[in-house]
Amino acid sequence: MTERKHIYFASDFHLGYDDQVNTRRRERIIVDWLEEIRTSAKAIYLVGDVFDYWFEYKWTIPKGYVRLLGTLAKLVDSGVEIHFLKGNHDMWVYQYFAEEIGMIIHDDTARFEDSGKHFFVDHGDGLGRGERRYKLVRGILRNRFLQRSFARIHPSWGLRLMRKLSAASRARHSDDEKDVHELPIRFANELLGEEQVDFFIMGHRHQAVDRTLANGYSRYINLGDWVTQNTYVRWDGDELELLSYQLTNQEMTTRS
Repeated sequence: MTERKHIYFASDFHLGYDDQVNTRRRERIIVDWLEEIRTSAKAIYLVGDVFDYWFEYKWTIPKGYVRLLGTLAKLVDSGVEIHFLKGNHDMWVYQYFAEEIGMIIHDDTARFEDSGKHFFVDHGDGLGRGERRYKLVRGILRNRFLQRSFARIHPSWGLRLMRKLSAASRARHSDDEKDVHELPIRFANELLGEEQVDFFIMGHRHQAVDRTLANGYSRYINLGDWVTQNTYVRWDGDELELLSYQLTNQEMTTRS
């Protein structure tokens, strides 16, 4: 039996942002990847924006994604820890995934140590200085009174509105900075002056990157996305690698 020793990280699936055919195709690719790592994974961190929009009513959730959710449930049942970090597109996740699947939900940063290395895992939005307007909007959207008020809207209207808000957010945050990683790297370097972190793992920026930080050994890794790149990170206890899940031509033909 293969020893479960790997920790995997992935983010920004954005399921639901495009038409049903493309979302279903992307979901199947993600499920194939999860099945492939099933026997080696001891933990999987989903680092935000798994869904392009999400809101849990008391008795209702957005339809779809049954292949992904079923696969995650099977992984949890087999002993794999699944961690879900809220992103800016799925910040209104509450307890459904914890209660029905057994996932561990993180409102913000997840920090842990493994094999003597310190990990800082965060979706990557609104960290450190800067982005004041975005942080204001983020704080409003996370307000519990606003969330309870939104829950009074009928799901047929509420989820349609969520989709429109998600599209507007995506358009507003189409970064045209010279370096979209400037803010998280600055935040990481500043935090290193206060505490030890070996690996900063983030999403949100949609550009996979692996950079050594100012102290010469800590690393900032951005997970990229599964919209165009299918990139993820694997930690085996000794080495941290930024990888891409590649489909064979036959697999791609089957899914098109």
